Amino acid sequence: MKHYSDIIYSPVITEKSMAERSNNVYVFKVAKSASKDEIKKAVEEAFKVSVKSVNTLNTKAKKRRVGRYSGMTKTYKKAIVTLNSGSSIDL
Repeated sequence: MKHYSDIIYSPVITEKSMAERSNNVYVFKVAKSASKDEIKKAVEEAFKVSVKSVNTLNTKAKKRRVGRYSGMTKTYKKAIVTLNSGSSIDL
């Protein structure tokens, strides 16, 4: 089994993800090859909580421009983790 730091990269900090924390929903950037079961085990091991469900999605690259230079943002896999009631993560 992989170590949880190989699966979970970082939390996603946005207005929407911060608002969902009151509903025990947390969002993380995860490895592209990680399955839902691996993500569930990694979150439970890393934060000592009980996970209710995991939803995943792959983000698409977007065009961005800085001055005269244009490029694309990176793609990554996002995991939306719902915790059981009584559990919470302090990030």
